[in-house]
Amino acid sequence: MGDYRIGDIGKQLGLTADTLRYYEKIGLLKNISRTASGIRTYSDKDISHLKFIQRAQKMNFSLAEIKDLLQMREDPQHARSEVRALSHRKLAEIETHLQDLTTLRNELALLVNLCTGSEDGCPIIEGIEESHKT
Repeated sequence: MGDYRIGDIGKQLGLTADTLRYYEKIGLLKNISRTASGIRTYSDKDISHLKFIQRAQKMNFSLAEIKDLLQMREDPQHARSEVRALSHRKLAEIETHLQDLTTLRNELALLVNLCTGSEDGCPIIEGIEESHKT
């Protein structure tokens, strides 16, 4: 089992010292060991938690949701329905976000095409101004 310092974690996972301290402060990381001089040392289990946090963030879970997931991770069989419900809500949010992004993409593509064929003004600026008024 390795003992890693903040700098080691930063290099390995691309996390800043401030991020690691913040995760500890809000309870995402618990029981971080310290040397006699107070320097934090991280175990392989801590690294596993950090990788889990990073993956969950990529899945668009908030830090509060990740905190819940980490608690559920300790006893996955008993938390299975809770994990499923949370993941289902997250999936619905992502679906809505995808629909919004698709609408924005289509609108922007239309404005770019209008701009290409326009001799007067700027349809992109006009389109943005119109969407701001509504």
